[in-house]
Amino acid sequence: MSNNHKKQPALGRGLGALLTNVDTDITSLTGATLGSISLLPIHSIETNPFNPREYFQKEALDELAVSIGTHGIIQPLTVRKLGRDKYQLISGERRFRAAQLAGLIEVPAYIRVANDQAMLEMALVENIQREDLNAIEIGISYQRLIEECALTQEQLGEKIAKSRSNVTNHLRLLKLPAAIQAGVRDGLISMGHARALVSVSDEAEQMRRFNQIHEDGLSVRELEQLLKKPKNQAPINNLNVSTKLSSLQMVFIEELEKRLAANVSIQKNGKGQGKLIVPFKSDDDFKRIISLLNGE
Repeated sequence: MSNNHKKQPALGRGLGALLTNVDTDITSLTGATLGSISLLPIHSIETNPFNPREYFQKEALDELAVSIGTHGIIQPLTVRKLGRDKYQLISGERRFRAAQLAGLIEVPAYIRVANDQAMLEMALVENIQREDLNAIEIGISYQRLIEECALTQEQLGEKIAKSRSNVTNHLRLLKLPAAIQAGVRDGLISMGHARALVSVSDEAEQMRRFNQIHEDGLSVRELEQLLKKPKNQAPINNLNVSTKLSSLQMVFIEELEKRLAANVSIQKNGKGQGKLIVPFKSDDDFKRIISLLNGE
């Protein structure tokens, strides 16, 4: 193999591999030590438009700002040089925002030179490898790498050292309704809950189950068992849970759910025939519902 042949940096090794690539390190052009850190005026740095993370929890930012005010920035930012005294963030926006809150005038940073494509890959890979990203943000990062870097799921998995199933599971979460995605982001439900909800084809049913998880404190296992039950019960007389209910039936369900503190549903066919379903969690819960129905 020729010594002039240059291997492409392995994204699976993360930002660290890219930081030691002489082809993208501006410090190598100035004679400075490769990978050295510079102190930059915070006003000279602008945020990265390619960063998939759009949500920063205020309380966590405030806590980080206090830590930075006391200890400084432990992990330097990584920036791209735009021109004289102008830089753009590649990674570290959370630290950058917290530094602004802490009132810092200067911040430590690695200075890179990179085109937009390389910058996008570097920012996304950095984000994917962070432990504090939620599953939705990871899914967005995966989607952007696939779409904007022209990768297949297999190629993406190889570049970030993740399995194909890991990539697929995160991408599937982006098909969920926005309210459920926000629930994952805000920690109302886990990724396990969200993965189970992806298997539900009807959006209204997804939302009903999402609310049920939150209200009843369902574990992932309990949700999975609940979602399996309708599949194991053959429909009677062509009953269909998705058949549109009348206003009176909707009001009845709402009132009954409040009275029984349970999720109630109606299955019916086009002829108006149907059945009322009241699920229970245990024998004790069954007795409780029966007592309420008997007016006890």
